[in-house]
Formats: sequence, structure tokens, C-alpha cells
Amino acid sequence: VEKYRPQALSELVSHRDILSTVQRFISEDRLPHLLLYGPPGTGKTSTILACARQLYREREFGSMVLELNASDDRGIDIVRGPILSFASTRTIFKKGFKLVILDEADAMTQDAQNALRRVIEKFTENTRFCLICNYLSKIIPALQSRCTRFRFGPLTPELMVPRLQHVIQEEGVDVTEDGMKALVTLSSGDMRRALNILQSTSMAFGKVTEENVYTCTGHPLKSDIANILDWMLNQDFSTAYRKIMELKTLKGLALQDILTEIHLFVHRGGERLQMILERPNSPLPFTECFLLSTVDFPPSIRIQLLIKLADIEYRLAAGTSEKIQLSSLIAAFQVTRDLVVAEA
Repeated sequence: VEKYRPQALSELVSHRDILSTVQRFISEDRLPHLLLYGPPGTGKTSTILACARQLYREREFGSMVLELNASDDRGIDIVRGPILSFASTRTIFKKGFKLVILDEADAMTQDAQNALRRVIEKFTENTRFCLICNYLSKIIPALQSRCTRFRFGPLTPELMVPRLQHVIQEEGVDVTEDGMKALVTLSSGDMRRALNILQSTSMAFGKVTEENVYTCTGHPLKSDIANILDWMLNQDFSTAYRKIMELKTLKGLALQDILTEIHLFVHRGGERLQMILERPNSPLPFTECFLLSTVDFPPSIRIQLLIKLADIEYRLAAGTSEKIQLSSLIAAFQVTRDLVVAEA
């Protein structure tokens, strides 16, 4: 991840509009205080570090840039001490401003943030502040209004794939087409996570295929989810329960992950259904095919099922027993199945 961190603004893969704005600020020498926010792995820290490299030469870096992370102490004492003294001292020989980068600013206490607003205001002439955070709501409004805000959204697959391919080429990793798709799907717009999964999978298995990626991250495979749905809708309760428990134990799956995947399936209805119906290894009898094809449930029934899934997720989050919640999940599907059959 650090090896391939973009070094210049031109190397960053996404958020072209933000980058062009920042570039213009720098070239016109009018950089405001910045507040960069968005999910992890979307290029916030890389952007500001690339800006700093463009603004300062290598040897000035230490004296002109102060970078503090959540792992450093950034309580009210540090804001009033080191940060204040760094911001208040002028650079003697060089015109221009110093840069204070506060990474993961949402981890700062309310008091520290309140102390910071005065410092920002007082020393705007010779210091620029850049706050970086994941959640905008955790930054006090007084600080938000003093900064120019930029939101870094999750990266789109079109932007991630070329960058991943570049890393794969440089490292000589063996990646299949479905492996690449799995990387992009599982990282959900987080470039750092995509690279980490790529690295751990290639180290563990040598070849990065869809199955290896899912196994490495402990995510349920699509085929496993298809099996689970098949059992819940087509087997009697105790058989379904036994088989799912066996699969969970064998693959070490968490019910939370299974639930998330199944929820996607219920939402999308028909499109993943084909996958189940066309599974070569289980030629289903006609009646079972009928039952499966009704995963595209009528809206009223689907709504009931989604409410039940939400309840189960809530109970899991409260720390309840997985076994009982699994029975509840199977029960929800079997009730739904009976309703569909009754309607048909």
C-alpha cells in the first residue's frame, strides 16, 4: 500500500474535479484551510501529501509541514502547545505558509477542536490547516465553516481496475478475470483494502481467483449462498438447519455475512436466481424449481421477509446467540415459502 502510494497530484486516480481545484489553489498561491472527508482508502491523505510535496522541497519538508495522526496525542494541551507554537512561528527566509495536517481529525475531542478554531483563525497569515476525517458529523460546525470542504467518495471500479492492473504488472501477480472482479466487489471503493486483499491472497494462494479471494477474506462464496438459499427454500427445517450449520462450521462463516449476502439476493430477486437454477451439480425437480423461481417474491411477501431479516440483523448486533438467529432466518424463509405456495 505504501509502495504504490501516489507521490504527485497527477498520479491520483480519481476525484478529478477536487484535484483540479486544489491544483488551481496551489498555482495561484491561494490555498485555503482544507477539510477532506470520506470513507477510508479513497485518497484523502495521499492528496494532501502530494500537495505538500508540490509546495515544499524535500529539505524544507520537516520545518514546513507538521503532520499529526490519531495515533499521536492531539488533546487540548497539544493544540495549545506544539501546534500553536508551530503555527505562530514565521519562516525567516522563505515566503509562503506552513502546513499543519491533522489526519483522522474526527478522533479529536470536542475541547481540542474548540481550541483549534482560535488557532486556525489567528495564524491564517502564515499557516494553513488541513483536517482529514471519515465522518463529517464528528467535526464541530465552527471548524467546518473555517475550511473548504471536499468529499472523497468511494472509488468506482473503472478507476480502481487500471490502478490494480498497474500494481499487478509491477509485482508480477497471477490474477484471473473473476479474481479481479472479486477484489473490486469486496473492497467496495476502498483502494487500500483492494491492495491489501490482493497482497494477502497472492501470498496465501499464489494465484488470485474469485474463490481464493473469498476464502482469504472469509467471505461466503456465491455458490455457498446459493446452496443456503436452496436449502432454506427446498428442504424441511431440521435438514436445512443441519446443513447450514455444517457449512458454517466447515468454512468458518459468520451469520452476519451470510445475512448480508442473502439480503442482497432478496433485493435483487430474479437476477441471481438463474445462478441457482442453472447449477449443474443439482438438477432440481420441477416443483423445487418453481419454489426457487419465487425468490422473486410478490412485493407484499418480500416486504415481510425484509423486515424479518432486519430484525435478525438487529438482534445479531445486540450480541445474541447465532444458533437461535439462524433458526429464525430459516423460519422466516420457510414461512415466506409457505405463503408463496398458498398464494400460487
